[in-house]
Amino acid sequence: MTPNIVPVLWMVWAFLALVTALLYAYRASLTRDEEGQIFLDEAFAHEKAVQTQIVSKVTKLQPALRVSMALTVVMTIVVLAYYAWDASKSFLG
Repeated sequence: MTPNIVPVLWMVWAFLALVTALLYAYRASLTRDEEGQIFLDEAFAHEKAVQTQIVSKVTKLQPALRVSMALTVVMTIVVLAYYAWDASKSFLG
């Protein structure tokens, strides 16, 4: 007797989707204060340092975002493939 795998598939998918959403929300909160300007005067050195820190954090976050998104897409495909396989099994047999 095999356990029902559907709840496990959905829980894994939901976890991955939640992690992806949280990473995107975190990136959005970081880039909210980012400004698209160039600081030419030394009087704005503090603002330039803050912007450099924001860019650094976003750059470090980018690989985790890509992996999380890729895993979510793969899990979505797995869930859809399971339902397609189950439907074909029901119609054919």
